[in-house]
Amino acid sequence: MIDLTGRRVCPWAGKDEQSLRYHDNEWGIPLHDEGRLFELLLLEGMQAGLSWSVVLAKRPAIRAALAGFDPDRLAAWTDADLQQALASPGIIRNARKIQAAVINARAWQALIRQGSSLDQLLWSAVGHVPVINRWTSPEQVPARTVLSETLSRDLKSRGFSFVGPTICYALMQAAGLVCDHLAWCDCHPDNAPNQQRA
Repeated sequence: MIDLTGRRVCPWAGKDEQSLRYHDNEWGIPLHDEGRLFELLLLEGMQAGLSWSVVLAKRPAIRAALAGFDPDRLAAWTDADLQQALASPGIIRNARKIQAAVINARAWQALIRQGSSLDQLLWSAVGHVPVINRWTSPEQVPARTVLSETLSRDLKSRGFSFVGPTICYALMQAAGLVCDHLAWCDCHPDNAPNQQRA
């Protein structure tokens, strides 16, 4: 797909300006920031059953409702906090997904207490080196892989919720553990090896 400026981009990115910005500036860029990784974990869980463009449009409202994606604040939430978040305008009103954010915050705290981090856990799934795929069509891109199945089992064993293999693969793509920009996309590392996107 060609965007309005004549650049080649992955077809899903051409749906709207917000998706294009996300594609160009966030998706597939190797990410190690603990706070942003936790945010992505929650957002990917929120996306289950919805399109990513819906989540992107609601991201500011979700951030406001979920304590700025601060795991320490979320871990301390009570039932009253959960109900208040569910009443927030502009969010994805799914009690299980909101509750999963609290469960994941507590699992994150346990991970930190064990001397690890979400960054270490996620990146260990790919041997701490991004997997660069060279798909030529969207149909070739898998929804889940053996790596995402292994990561899903690991996260679940550590108490994380809403982390099935498909959600884990989307997280791996978003955080740059896996590069699934199509081979002809201008954002694929082969097409701009020395360019920093951000």
